[in-house]
Amino acid sequence: MIIESSAPTRVDLAGGTIDIPPIFLFHEGAATVNFAVSLLAKCKIETRNDSKIVIESIDRRAKFETSVENIGSLKDERRLELLSKLIYFFKPEVGFNMTTESQAPAGAGLAGSSTLNIACIGALNKLVGNRYSPERFIPIAANVETTVIKVPAGYQDYYSAQYGGVACIHFRADGMEREALEVDTKTLEDRIVVIYTGEPRNSGTNNWEITKRHIDGDKELFEIFDGIRDGSLELREALLEKDWEKTGEILKKGHPLRKRLSPNITTPWMDEIIEKAESNGAIATKVCGAGGGGCIAFFCEEGRKNEVEEVLDAEQEVKVLDWKLSEEGLVIKEY
Repeated sequence: MIIESSAPTRVDLAGGTIDIPPIFLFHEGAATVNFAVSLLAKCKIETRNDSKIVIESIDRRAKFETSVENIGSLKDERRLELLSKLIYFFKPEVGFNMTTESQAPAGAGLAGSSTLNIACIGALNKLVGNRYSPERFIPIAANVETTVIKVPAGYQDYYSAQYGGVACIHFRADGMEREALEVDTKTLEDRIVVIYTGEPRNSGTNNWEITKRHIDGDKELFEIFDGIRDGSLELREALLEKDWEKTGEILKKGHPLRKRLSPNITTPWMDEIIEKAESNGAIATKVCGAGGGGCIAFFCEEGRKNEVEEVLDAEQEVKVLDWKLSEEGLVIKEY
């Protein structure tokens, strides 16, 4: 049996960090707006005729072996830790080769690990006979990833990976709800540049410091998160109304707010890139994920996306990413 799965990464436009429990419970109406992109995380499982389990990550250039009889050891395995813990969770009873690959750069802030998480859950669940319904994938992903990063995992990334498209994820006391947004996707693609700065980041550390301050009752932080929530809801309306002028204004207000949330959201190198982009046609800056490195998305003036890309592409260490909006989420195929 061969099982192949894939899921799209994402660009978060508004509402990042507020998706981490329990932060959203203190900000009524909390929401995140993001869209899935065509940089995929992939998982391939091939069953074997013996009890050996071979785990390999192509982009991380790591590989090791264990066996069905020794699957309990994967609970505390540090090599390819997320994959190991997922296999331990599902406990397949057959030998197999598992190979993963991510098209997003390492530490990009595009939810690469969370997306890979969903892709692997889809493949492993198929391997064990569809033990869980798809509605269970996101809670499983968040819980397993939390044991890997050892801080609470945010939820928005799993929704873009599983369902694709443009969405507003609403966080409420009675649960979470994904609202698909019908927007002008061509304009979205024509006006957003995504670049990789060449500097990877550690989102778990940044987000945990913010979460601790929030739990401790930091009043300034509560005010900032209220602003982040309001920006998300305003952006949702602007996108639905296809009001691109308003979209640019909302996104422009978001970056200074997130800088107040954490001054480490940008590095000096990122600040140089941002200044250059905003001097050559970028209206607004959105540091992807928790920042501190990784990717930056720029919302550009109409007709100036190519100009922004050319200016940034001239920077030796910056990589302009080739992306399209991904309407498709998790895909699982069995042969």
